[in-house]
Amino acid sequence: MRLWVVVLTISLAAGCTGPANGNAPPSTRTPLEQLVPEDPRQKSGPSTATVADPDVVPISDQVVPNLPATVTDAQGTDVTVTSVDRILAFDRHGTLGATVFALGLGDRMAGRDLSTGFPAAARLPLITANGHQLDAGAITRLRPTVVLTDTSLGPWDVVQQLRDSGVPVVVTDSRRAINNVATLIHQVADALGVPAEGRELAGRTNLEIEKTKIAAQKLSGDSEPRIVFLYLRGGAGVHQILGEGTGADELITAVGGVDAASATGLRGAVPIDPDALVKAAPDVILVMSGGLQSVGGVDGLEALPGVARTPAGQKRRVVDMDDHQVLGFGPLTASVIDGLARALYT
Repeated sequence: MRLWVVVLTISLAAGCTGPANGNAPPSTRTPLEQLVPEDPRQKSGPSTATVADPDVVPISDQVVPNLPATVTDAQGTDVTVTSVDRILAFDRHGTLGATVFALGLGDRMAGRDLSTGFPAAARLPLITANGHQLDAGAITRLRPTVVLTDTSLGPWDVVQQLRDSGVPVVVTDSRRAINNVATLIHQVADALGVPAEGRELAGRTNLEIEKTKIAAQKLSGDSEPRIVFLYLRGGAGVHQILGEGTGADELITAVGGVDAASATGLRGAVPIDPDALVKAAPDVILVMSGGLQSVGGVDGLEALPGVARTPAGQKRRVVDMDDHQVLGFGPLTASVIDGLARALYT
């Protein structure tokens, strides 16, 4: 075990000290290891976490898919893909679209969902309406040759109609978490006929994540701030606390925090219970930037039942991050951890 740790440490140092691809501009940010931390429990006021570069860096600019590719998808369906000329990849978190770009196939994407919001994808036509609802007409007009999705967007009849019309539909794992990033990369890469690029991207991404986790946890020291992730959609009246198994718990742990919701026994995404929130006693409340705006900013958040009675509410200690990034769990995961660590500890 000790030898494995040494090898991992050497690999992290050697493999992730600079840009992972020649197309990636060097980061101008001071490395986490060189920052001077503050006690997150003593900080007050809101902060916005940002990534160094919101775009996705492709593993290669010269990718040649090996087709046809036959895979068994997450629903146990055997699917054969014969063309990746017009790819649609959509899910609630934007993970699949980002992964296609990272595999070097972004120029073959025909459209995007609302959550695929990084700059390189902005030119693509939207296939979702009213937030995260699939637009059957928009999808049909784009004439996809392959569709990658999961079960997070609907109506599912739209997906089934695509499959019935002869379009290969590959359903991937719907779970989003740090320990599932590589699995999704492999599922997407295998379906698109680029398994070698998938292995390279998964390796690169895992190394970046592990290196950044080590640096973030070192920056946190022994502070172990209690953090809760609140999912907010004010216009729809959705106010949820994300607990164990949502991916938010792994993200909070990765940056050296304690997921206060999981610590009190909360599982999944549940409506905010004021007493449960007070019991969680978060030092920091983590939210999506769009979600925070939807409830009227920090003032509106503090007006939600229970928030003002928490240590975070009393100090207005709220950290927000772009909706397209914070729970994407794709190629930008390491950058998300980096950005959150800076917002929490500096």
